Amino acid sequence: MALRRINKVQRRKLSIFLRCVIISFLAWTLFAISSDYNFSKKASITYVNLPENKAFHPLQADTVSVKIKMSGWKMLMERLYPDTAKIQVDLSGLKSRNFIVFGSQIGFINRQFPKDKQVVAVSPDTLYFDFSKQTQRKVPVKAIHNLSFKKQYGIIGATRTIPEYVTITGPLDDVASIEFLETDTIKGKDVNTDVRTVAYLNRQNKTNITIYPTFAEVIIPVGELTEKVIELPVKVENSKGYTSVRILPSKVKATVQLSVKDYNKWSSRDFEAVVDLEAWKDHGVTSLPIIMTKVPDFCQIISLEPQNVDFFVRK
Repeated sequence: MALRRINKVQRRKLSIFLRCVIISFLAWTLFAISSDYNFSKKASITYVNLPENKAFHPLQADTVSVKIKMSGWKMLMERLYPDTAKIQVDLSGLKSRNFIVFGSQIGFINRQFPKDKQVVAVSPDTLYFDFSKQTQRKVPVKAIHNLSFKKQYGIIGATRTIPEYVTITGPLDDVASIEFLETDTIKGKDVNTDVRTVAYLNRQNKTNITIYPTFAEVIIPVGELTEKVIELPVKVENSKGYTSVRILPSKVKATVQLSVKDYNKWSSRDFEAVVDLEAWKDHGVTSLPIIMTKVPDFCQIISLEPQNVDFFVRK
């Protein structure tokens, strides 16, 4: 079938039509992105102006839905790069009641957002709280870290925090359930010196708990590591009922990774290697595996030679 030719007049009309479509689309797009729309997004809440000498427990989740009035362009950016907003809630009203109405705090909440984003509503509109007896206790601080070290370097001592304990205050049930508080994760790459930093404490998503102080200084000893070969006598466990038990060989060589500064500190008396005759009694094994029952802190057994030993027993 022969294709129909388009003459010069028709091409001109088609060109004008396409231009009109493009101009109309651009005009509509400009109108759309310049108009205002209501956009809903999730927001996590934190509390400020907590009532003194009064413990409380929120009766709803710590996230709400916020309806924000913004331009079409801002809404498009929100859809392309979604995130969770954060808003503060003023709890000074809990002095006389057990609920907070967001409608009375819209002005306070809007001050937490840019001027081109206006909060018009929050769902749920009302937050309810359960009051209970306030209590206080001290809990230890646990430092959390994710460190990578330079070759032949590592942690060579106990991690310390200053202070070691912090005071938490809040409802009895919530305070009693907290055994310790973790710090924010301390990160580092190619570490080869002691780490000394300040980290904030993680309140474990309990917004009704107050912590004092809210941060701790963390000290992580880091040093150079080396290897040391230590010869250890092998001890026998569960040998009662036998006249004698003979182990071949009677000693093993342990290759230990330890701190350079502690190289002369640790010796064979600080380690213990044993074999357990129960493995032979219960399973009839022909050789016994070496079990390390005593290893100093911050020392790591790299290898044992041999890993299993032969044995002879006499009843």
